[in-house]
Amino acid sequence: MRLPFLYALSTLVFLSGAPCFAQAADAATTDPAASAPAPAPVKDAVFTQEQLDQMLAPIALYPDPLLAQVLMATTYPGEVTEAVTWSKANPDAKGDDAVKQVANQPWDPSVQALVAFPQVLATLGQDPVWVQRLGDAFLAQPDDVMEGVQRLRRQAQAAGNLQSNQYQNVTIQNVAAPAPAPAPAATSSAPAPAPASSSSTIIIQPADPQVVYVPTYNPTTTYGTWPYPASPPAYYPPPPAYYPGQALMAGLAFGTGVAIVGALWGECDWGNNDVDINVNRYNNINGNNRITNNSWQHNPVHRNGVPYRDTRSREQYGRQLDGANQRQAYRGEDAQRAQAREKARSSMDKHGIERPATSNLEARDRAREAQARDSGNRLQAGADKSRASDRANATDRPKATDRSQGTARNTRDNQQPRKETAQGNQRAQDNAKARQTTQNRPAAKPASRGSAPDNAFAGARSPSQANLQASRGRASQASVQRPSASRSAGQQISRPSTPPARQRGGRR
Repeated sequence: MRLPFLYALSTLVFLSGAPCFAQAADAATTDPAASAPAPAPVKDAVFTQEQLDQMLAPIALYPDPLLAQVLMATTYPGEVTEAVTWSKANPDAKGDDAVKQVANQPWDPSVQALVAFPQVLATLGQDPVWVQRLGDAFLAQPDDVMEGVQRLRRQAQAAGNLQSNQYQNVTIQNVAAPAPAPAPAATSSAPAPAPASSSSTIIIQPADPQVVYVPTYNPTTTYGTWPYPASPPAYYPPPPAYYPGQALMAGLAFGTGVAIVGALWGECDWGNNDVDINVNRYNNINGNNRITNNSWQHNPVHRNGVPYRDTRSREQYGRQLDGANQRQAYRGEDAQRAQAREKARSSMDKHGIERPATSNLEARDRAREAQARDSGNRLQAGADKSRASDRANATDRPKATDRSQGTARNTRDNQQPRKETAQGNQRAQDNAKARQTTQNRPAAKPASRGSAPDNAFAGARSPSQANLQASRGRASQASVQRPSASRSAGQQISRPSTPPARQRGGRR
């Protein structure tokens, strides 16, 4: 009896435990997939390694506190431009005093801190596009930016152009680097040469914590052979006034030091590839804006409308302003109004009416097109008008010529009879005058007996009569030679009616 009972009991236990074993087996097979960590999202590479090295070359050898300050400030390119303008207007302002003078400016504290170093602002002011690209790179790829700085420092040290001196202390530390993120497919167009010690970290600190010397150098020669010949780094030489004498130390020139106490409050965190804040220094120089957190956070309020380059930065910082969600209601962005607008647009399309522009850019484009059409119509109308005028002129020109020729012919025909009449009247007046002159002339006395009819000395005995005859001849000649107007006027010529008495004693 015991054996069948034991067999039945064992069978019951086996059947009841089978589902548990199956569940355990299923759990064992599914646990690894469930417990495996989700892969970190791969960030889009906004800039390649070649582009990053080209952008970072002019500032990679700055002291760490100043480098951190520059990286933070470049994320606000608009305010950096305003700081450059202010520094040019106040060339003697530097150090902590300059930072206190701009305390009332609506700038980010990182930008206000840069006015302590006018030579740095003079460099940044030479290329605002470079400043914006540098800030965009630091926001989108902070790890790549910090690694690029270390890569350039190792190249400068290998070339013998980065070492400690009386202006700076250069130290090498072996800091555990963070786990690198998966690199995108194309991170560089040309591989950079591997440094001698890629795990080491080069730290640059001022030799005197209270005095900062800003180095200046030519990136094309300081880093040795540039690994990207197609993309050489840019050189932005500062004004010579900031570097009198140019104390050259291993490829780096150092000018006058800037005395600071609280102007520099940033520091590079090479272990986390980030920027930290010295809270005490920050609060000492920014008394109206005290903080307690030593981690730097980008403030999009000071971006001043400058767009972010990558999608991740736009999503992270683009809608963090106060009241950004509530502003949609003021713009009419709700479902009911959107449906009403779409219905109105459909009705306009149905009736052949052009839809209104939905953006300022579209409105400007339409205005330009309308203006271009109007200009073309005006030009066409002007051309048509000129052609019509030419045709009208061509038609009227023969008629006008005929009219002018007819008028001239009529004028000549009318003037010719008048001229002939005037000439006939003048001849009649001349004949009448000649007859009158002949009648008034005294009759010639008969020649004396025995005298020759044509004696040349006939008038020798009566000179007065000879003079009278000569005068009468001259008067007749003058009358003939006078113009027709004078002859027609009938001017009278006075002549003596009787010859004057003979004077005795006259010549014979």
